[in-house]
Amino acid sequence: MRDFETLVRHDFFNPHTLTGAVIYGLVLLTIAWIVARALRLTVREALARADGRMIDRTSVIFVTQLLQIGIYLFALTFYAHLIPQLRTFGAALLTSVGVASVVVGFAAQNTLGNIVAGISLILYRPFEVDDHVQVAAPSGLETGVVESLTLGYTVLRTDDNRRVVVPNSVMATQVMVNLTSRDPRAMLVLPIDIGYGADLDAARRILVDLAKTHTDVTSVVDCPVTHLGASAVRLTLRAWCPNGGAAKRAEFDLYEQAKRQFDEAHIAMPVSSMNVTVTMRDAAPT
Repeated sequence: MRDFETLVRHDFFNPHTLTGAVIYGLVLLTIAWIVARALRLTVREALARADGRMIDRTSVIFVTQLLQIGIYLFALTFYAHLIPQLRTFGAALLTSVGVASVVVGFAAQNTLGNIVAGISLILYRPFEVDDHVQVAAPSGLETGVVESLTLGYTVLRTDDNRRVVVPNSVMATQVMVNLTSRDPRAMLVLPIDIGYGADLDAARRILVDLAKTHTDVTSVVDCPVTHLGASAVRLTLRAWCPNGGAAKRAEFDLYEQAKRQFDEAHIAMPVSSMNVTVTMRDAAPT
């Protein structure tokens, strides 16, 4: 029994021994993991319950990630001070800390750049979580909702449920269009071409009346002539809708309703003005 107590005292809980160093490392790592996880779960629950207008979700999520890293760094520092061998090793490395900093800086410049860019995004606030933004990507212009701003990347969720992951350094330097504003209204812009021989006033009256009676339109702005083409006159209906989704629904509905009304009123719509794509297949030689 005494030998077991001596073994526990001198090996398991002695930081000078290899067994003690491993045990202390596992204990500190477990504590750090529990604290970091508790912090993440607490913040997640608080964000779920709180009003989005009262709490800045973007900053809270970003700072939470920084704190989680800080917890592990604190545990590592405490462990290094607790183990005598690591204290001696750390003192020996102080002479080469300048060279080590340069090497680490070059090796992790992209990672560190993304972290610094993430901090600048938090400070200057060009967008927030849940904002609808448009960015340039290798696949072209991508439009999506900001799902999260992490230490290294900004994640967008597109309308077709894809995830576009953009480095923070790219988000901080490229031109980005924030489609979200404090005013959720969206303007419907509906261009329609009619023939030169058509009744211009009748066509305008049809478009305005259709927009006024549409459930997704709150108010009609105007319907001026915006272009004189080679074979058509372009009328552009402009109207306010409650949001972007309503504007898109109204656009589709009004195109169809305008076509039906124009046919009944014998208002010609030139074929050349329609956006028609024709796919030609290879013909067999005759």
